[in-house]
Amino acid sequence: MSRRVAGGEARRASQGVHMGQDLVAFLKARLDEEVDLVRRCDGDGCGRRSAHGHTVDFWQAELAGFHPTTASHVALHGPARVLREVEAKRRILARHVLSPAVGDPETPWDDRDDCQFDGDPWPCDDLLDLASPYADHPDFPRSA
Repeated sequence: MSRRVAGGEARRASQGVHMGQDLVAFLKARLDEEVDLVRRCDGDGCGRRSAHGHTVDFWQAELAGFHPTTASHVALHGPARVLREVEAKRRILARHVLSPAVGDPETPWDDRDDCQFDGDPWPCDDLLDLASPYADHPDFPRSA
């Protein structure tokens, strides 16, 4: 037997979908920004970075004065790695899309919008986790 969603529940479900759509758009914009930043520093062919004590070796130039831990951190997060991370996050976004409720009474969760990948309420925890590093961004979508 299919369950009807009460007024307040329907409103919350609608807000969840809207928040999820905002969250996906927000994430795509942040990933685009990261790729743009990498490309502006010529990330597609810039080679490797390496840390040597207080110095980070960038391409053919060296930047000195870093704490050794900071130098290692900067070297680790080079453009090639950022591009790989962005592509991995885009694949996750592509898997975790909205699967709208269709009202099949035989499926216990079919009266709610859920994640096509894992069946969890949408936006699912994986999307929320992808967004969490950007929580301090001024455009971060807040739940209604």
